[in-house]
Amino acid sequence: MEITLAGWIFFHVSDVLACMKLFALTLLLASGMAQAQLRLPVLPQVTDRLRPITDPLRDRTQELLAPLDLRHLGDELLERFPKHLSRDPAGQLIVRAELLALPSSAQARDRVLALPGVTLIEETELEGLDLRWLRLHVDTGRLNEIRALDPDGQYDYQHIYLGSGTTGVISAPGGSAPAGEVSATRIGLIDSGVARHPALRNAHVERWGCEGAEHPASHGTAVASLLVGRDGRFQGAAAGAQLYAADAFCDAPDGGSVQRVAQGLAWLTREKLGVVNISLVGPANVLLHKAVAAAQARGLLIVAAVGNDGPAAPPLYPAAWPGVVAVTGVDPRRHVLAEAGQGPHVMFAAPGSGLWGAGLDGEYVELRGTSFAAPLVAALLARESLAQLRDAAVDLGAAGRDDVYGWGLVAEAQRTRRP
Repeated sequence: MEITLAGWIFFHVSDVLACMKLFALTLLLASGMAQAQLRLPVLPQVTDRLRPITDPLRDRTQELLAPLDLRHLGDELLERFPKHLSRDPAGQLIVRAELLALPSSAQARDRVLALPGVTLIEETELEGLDLRWLRLHVDTGRLNEIRALDPDGQYDYQHIYLGSGTTGVISAPGGSAPAGEVSATRIGLIDSGVARHPALRNAHVERWGCEGAEHPASHGTAVASLLVGRDGRFQGAAAGAQLYAADAFCDAPDGGSVQRVAQGLAWLTREKLGVVNISLVGPANVLLHKAVAAAQARGLLIVAAVGNDGPAAPPLYPAAWPGVVAVTGVDPRRHVLAEAGQGPHVMFAAPGSGLWGAGLDGEYVELRGTSFAAPLVAALLARESLAQLRDAAVDLGAAGRDDVYGWGLVAEAQRTRRP
């Protein structure tokens, strides 16, 4: 799941860019040597002269590769877990031969379970959300048949939700993290597993899920570092806060499923957190929507990435559900990312490229995507109100709220620097 076709291409394109820089530097040096008086510019000056050429090319390469990565990610998972995953009629990734069911009554439950070919896998109680639903083993092509049998019930696929961002160029490891006092701020995270990284060495991170086992992954580690990381000059947007990180993937075939995301929401609700970041995207799902609404009713403010399927794509969830703070991403020039989703649900824009975050093996990686804009906004909302953030937003695009930038750009000062 971590090594993608786009990632392979990205590394090789980065090599090409490095060669171009070296070639341009050689030309500059040769030109200088041909002059009667040789005055070589120092390296930073050379780099600055090359940036007008290399930076736009690099940005454009990232724009092209980001949507490519998302298109192939689902196919890679299908190839990795062919016995466990498939697609629904709309092409969305789902767990094979599983449906989630919330029957309207005990009688409806009995009728559904009595159908030939339907087996109860488990009954899930989402403690803290006051929800209980059934996980059924059944041919997913029978969803409409089961819905017709109990029109007042709620039934849906076991959809898979995926990260909405990519990690790119690897940097050298950073320095040691200075110790700091932990504040009372508490932030929730539902993502993939969080690695033990120098940037998180002194952070207060409560990990949950996977029956106590740890399955660190690049996406969750990067998002966590953007929230509470601290290592030399690298500083997360809420460094010093307490992070409660739910692993909804566990490197399992059903990683990112409705069931796992909802269980993470239930845990964070029990912990009585105020703000939760979800940098995962997927289709509308009636049961996950019910879990999200139950968490919101109990005080959770959910911040979510709008996704990277492009401006013409249908809205992605949970970002597009009412009450969720939907975040898009912009580049260092304040232009919306070419791959970012758009729509009336967009609330804020935040830096989504030109960011750096923690990688899996103690290194740092360059980040791109709305996945990495969302935690910057979540960090601000852990100490500010929505109204305060709206008042502080820099209006971009059309005057007032618009479908591209929402109320405008925030968290520009929280853009993380390369260590």
